[in-house]
Amino acid sequence: QVQLVESGGGLVQVGGSLRLSCAATGDTFHNYAMGWFRQAPGKEREFVAAISRSGDSDSYTDSVQGRFTIARDNARGSVYLYMSNLTPEDTAVYYCAAKPWIATRIALEYAYWGQGTQVTVSS
Repeated sequence: QVQLVESGGGLVQVGGSLRLSCAATGDTFHNYAMGWFRQAPGKEREFVAAISRSGDSDSYTDSVQGRFTIARDNARGSVYLYMSNLTPEDTAVYYCAAKPWIATRIALEYAYWGQGTQVTVSS
């Protein structure tokens, strides 16, 4: 099993930047692909970004492509989401998630989830 704890959320103005962190403990971190998802009030949880176990491949939802970057440090057991040029539409609770083997965009395939961290972008 893997335990995940997110941090780094907060209030930021339009056009600003944030770095989210997710620290993993428990099972061997590099056995897991990692993903970031988000959920805005009244909306379903949606895929944001995912990264492979080695970190050599990643994917993004179209709305964050070019603005967000996912990265991982297997030695530290952590995954990060670098967010820039933020808009009010990015306001949501952000969750990191882990799944064995292959990274995907499907939330139901992720076995382990953090508690979430709130990101609020003010205009």
